[in-house]
Amino acid sequence: MVGKKLAAEAFGTFWLVLGGCGTAVLGSAGYPGVSLAFGLTVVTMAYAVGPISGCHLNPAITLGAAILGRFPKKDILGYWIAQVVGAVLAAVVIMIIAKGRPGFVVSADTMACNGYDTHSPKAYSMIAGLVTEVVLTFMFVFVIIGVTSKKAAPGFAGLAVGLCLTLIHLISINVTNTSVNPARSTGPAIIGGGWALEQLWLFWVAPLGGAALAAVTWNALFGPDDDTATAAA
Repeated sequence: MVGKKLAAEAFGTFWLVLGGCGTAVLGSAGYPGVSLAFGLTVVTMAYAVGPISGCHLNPAITLGAAILGRFPKKDILGYWIAQVVGAVLAAVVIMIIAKGRPGFVVSADTMACNGYDTHSPKAYSMIAGLVTEVVLTFMFVFVIIGVTSKKAAPGFAGLAVGLCLTLIHLISINVTNTSVNPARSTGPAIIGGGWALEQLWLFWVAPLGGAALAAVTWNALFGPDDDTATAAA
């Protein structure tokens, strides 16, 4: 059963990065289209693999679920590895397709990597990027906790989470190219290399910190959560 869960996380994260980053690199939909693409990947995978793995697709969500007591802490590393593997494989597929276009050069600037300062889409500072990623990951995980709780209306979590991720991208693509997901950041950074790898630390530290704060805040406001699974993205 553990193997099935890890496979589901890898496949789900593969789809998240292929759909979202693939739209950014290969498509012509613009920022609103990229935002919607990320949201749609979450909605589709929430219903496809959610019953198997909880559909985290994101190390930050896995950490938040573990802090909340919904996910076994001993399984965190396995989920993280599966998520990163899925993200890297998706970035490889995007690279292979993109190289079929004359003149395409693989780099951190062409692989939808996350960045700050001169590598932010609108040159936002490191502090601005850090605050953006912490706050938006906090809100993302807080929403996920709420819509997947036992008291939430059943059957709508995937839609709510997907819409939330779409909104997050609409807010923050100009700032950091939007991460809120260390796996999503790692896949393109490994393929793009250069500055994306140098700045990758922020896109692990900030989302994990935001997720931890969300779980702690939920517990403080609403008490310990006794749910055992988190369908998210």
